[in-house]
Amino acid sequence: MKREIGIVGAGVGGLHLALYLQKHGVDATIITDREPHEYRHSRLLNTVAHHHVTIAREDYLGIDHWSKPELFYAYHDHYFNFPQPLHFRGDFTKPSRAVDYRIYLPVLMEEFMKRGGRIEYRRVDEVDIPVLAARFELLVVSTGKGGFGQIFPYRPELTPFSQPQRRLCVGLYNGVRQTNPMSVTLSVSPGHGEMIVIPTVTFDGIATALLMENVPGGDLEELATLDYAQDRKHFLRTLLAKLERHHPTTFDRIDPAQFDLAQEQDLLQGGVVPTVRNTTAEFADGKCAIALGDVHSVVDPMMGQGANMASYAAFVLGEEIVKGDALDVRFCEKVDLRRQDRVLAASRWTNMMLAPPSPALGMLLGTMGQNKLLADEFTENFNYPEVQWDRISTPQRIQAWIDRTSAPHEQRIAAA
Repeated sequence: MKREIGIVGAGVGGLHLALYLQKHGVDATIITDREPHEYRHSRLLNTVAHHHVTIAREDYLGIDHWSKPELFYAYHDHYFNFPQPLHFRGDFTKPSRAVDYRIYLPVLMEEFMKRGGRIEYRRVDEVDIPVLAARFELLVVSTGKGGFGQIFPYRPELTPFSQPQRRLCVGLYNGVRQTNPMSVTLSVSPGHGEMIVIPTVTFDGIATALLMENVPGGDLEELATLDYAQDRKHFLRTLLAKLERHHPTTFDRIDPAQFDLAQEQDLLQGGVVPTVRNTTAEFADGKCAIALGDVHSVVDPMMGQGANMASYAAFVLGEEIVKGDALDVRFCEKVDLRRQDRVLAASRWTNMMLAPPSPALGMLLGTMGQNKLLADEFTENFNYPEVQWDRISTPQRIQAWIDRTSAPHEQRIAAA
C-alpha cells in the first residue's frame, strides 16, 4: 500500500519534510493557508539564518538556489558593551546564509509542486486535526496558527516562562555597511537587550536585518511598540539614538541619510513565549498526529535556532517514515527519542542566554575574548546545540571546556 502523509503548515519544517518524502517516493500533501504569490507583499515573517548543517540538507534536497559565495557570511562578531567593553570573533568551519522567507518559502512550495507534490490552501484549526488524522496514515502538524494547545499540551518542566522574555523589534534595513567579509554581529547592552545584525538576501539584493531583543523595563523596550507607519521620521530618529547609545559598533556602520526599512512592511514587533510541547496525539482509530517545528518547540530567536531545528527534526521524521513499518504511537515515540537531544538542547541553551549571565557563563564570555579556539568552538556549535549544551549546562562543564581549550596544543591532541 502506498503511504500518504499529511503536513499542516508550509514553513521550513513542513517543506523540508515534504521534499524529503517526495525524494524517497512517499506521497505527501501540504495544507497551508497562504499561496506562494501572497508572500511578496506580506509583512516580514522573521529574520532567519541557516547554518551549514541546514544548507547541506538543502543541497541534498536540490533546493540550494542561493549558492553564490557572496551571499554567505563566515563568522560572528560578539560585542559586549560593559563598562570595560568585550569583543571577540568566532569563525565557522563552513559559512552560513540568511534568505528572506518571503522569497525562500514560495520557491520551495513551487519546487514541491513542480515535482508533483500537492498543496491544499485552507486554514486548519485545532478542531480539524482529528478529521485530517483519519484521512492520512500520519498527520504532521508544523504550524501553530490554530493554537493546538489541547492536542499538544505544553510541558511545564521544559517551559519555564509564561511571558516573553524580550520585546522584539525586527527590521530589514538599507543604509548599513556590510563587513568585509560579511559577518553577523551579536551586540549586547547589559540590562537593556541584545541585537543580532544579519546580512540577508531579500527582494532587492542584500539588506541588513536588525533583530533587536529588548529587555522589558529597559531603555530599548519602547522600540517594540514604536509606530513606523504613524511617524516614520520619529521612528528612525529614535532607533538611531538607541543604536548609538547601546550598540555603537553597529551605529558606526550606518549612513543616516540612507538608513530606512528596505520596504515599508519590513518590520516585525512583538514577543515570543518559549514553549516546549508534547508531540504526539493518538486518536480512537489508532491514527496519530505528530508535532514538528514551532508546534513542538518555540524558541526565542536570539540564538537563531528555530528554523535550523525545524529542518533537522523534519529530516529525522522523514528518515523514520521512509523506513517505518507502522506509523503509530510507538513510531512517534521513536522519532522523539531521536530528535529530542538537539531540539531540547537548543531550547535550554536559548533560555539560558535570556537570563542574566551566571558567574560561570560570565567567565566563559570573558575567556573567549582571550581564547580564539574557544570562541570558534562556541560559534561552530550554533550548528550543534546539543554540543553547546554539553559544554555550558553546568559550571563544571564550562570550567572543563575552558581548561581544555586553554591547554597547550600537545595536551589537547593527547586528550582527544
